[in-house]
Amino acid sequence: MDKELSDLSLTRVECPKCGATWINGQHYWSGTGRAGNELDLAGLVCNKFGNFQCINPMKGSDGGDTWEKRLEDLSNLEEKSDQ
Repeated sequence: MDKELSDLSLTRVECPKCGATWINGQHYWSGTGRAGNELDLAGLVCNKFGNFQCINPMKGSDGGDTWEKRLEDLSNLEEKSDQ
């Protein structure tokens, strides 16, 4: 009786700096475990707080979410709620 073996494989890489995880190439946030976006990770974490240990391939890229953008969004929401 021959058993067929699956070609399923799993790769897991964790950033030693921030703890972000990539499973089969998909980034997952360390705090929530939710699927993430490497460009957002760069804008929120890597570009400001990363160092030589950072493994995010988008580190140094412009775009994505940033703390400045989030603050602007909150200010806009506050203005709308005041109206």
